[in-house]
Amino acid sequence: MVERLVPDELWRLFQRVVPEAPSRPQGGGRRRHGDREVLAAIVFVATSGFTWQQLPAASFGPSGATAHRRFAEWTRARMWAKLHRLVLDELGSRGDLDWSRCAIDSVNMRALKKGDLTGPNPVDRGKYGSKIHLITERTGLPLSVGISGANVHDSQALVPLVKGIPPIRSRRGPRRRRPGKLHADKGYDYRHLRQWLSQRGIQHRVARKGVDTIERTMAWLAGCRRLHRRYERKAEHFLGFTSLACTLICYRRLTKRPGSTPTRQSPSRR
Repeated sequence: MVERLVPDELWRLFQRVVPEAPSRPQGGGRRRHGDREVLAAIVFVATSGFTWQQLPAASFGPSGATAHRRFAEWTRARMWAKLHRLVLDELGSRGDLDWSRCAIDSVNMRALKKGDLTGPNPVDRGKYGSKIHLITERTGLPLSVGISGANVHDSQALVPLVKGIPPIRSRRGPRRRRPGKLHADKGYDYRHLRQWLSQRGIQHRVARKGVDTIERTMAWLAGCRRLHRRYERKAEHFLGFTSLACTLICYRRLTKRPGSTPTRQSPSRR
């Protein structure tokens, strides 16, 4: 099961960003579970929707408590954002990212335990929830992701999300981080936002209210069952699961090409 959830190609990419394991005390102590086993357990929790306590340790090795501790450790090290960027770099170097038409949108979900970056959802009878904000390229691959309380207006996320697009490798030429056009629904139709985009050479296209501009990506995110509801009190943990889901979406595209193997590069060139 470990190899199925963390294939060799994904494991090689992960090894390029995972921090070095702490040294064990001289007195011995309990064996530290391997990073690949723990990563597989985390992917299982993310995709199955199981709780940490429900993790079948017999199938992976680490217990749910161990997997959760390592998830928290890697989240503090911003591992999930680094892995997402690395997969985007691989896609960009092959010319598999279409920057001509990007889109921004958000999706609401209920926060069962409240916590950081939650708020009363005006479209869910005031129950506490969070929003996932996304920018995707033309085919729906997520380039930038963020979270907020459910009561935060979508327009407030546009500038941070655009700034949050990392410089991504291109098949030819320099790295790129700006779309040619940015499509959005009426919720982002504000003069100061249009001016801000124009100053950066980004054309803006606003659809009528109620039109979902990234429905494919939202459907793909639904495949990560941990995101059907927000269970994490800490915002950084919820964002970690969201970034991991975006990474898995992009990785599936990376492996679509028959016989494809991600290229390798030294960490100094990232």
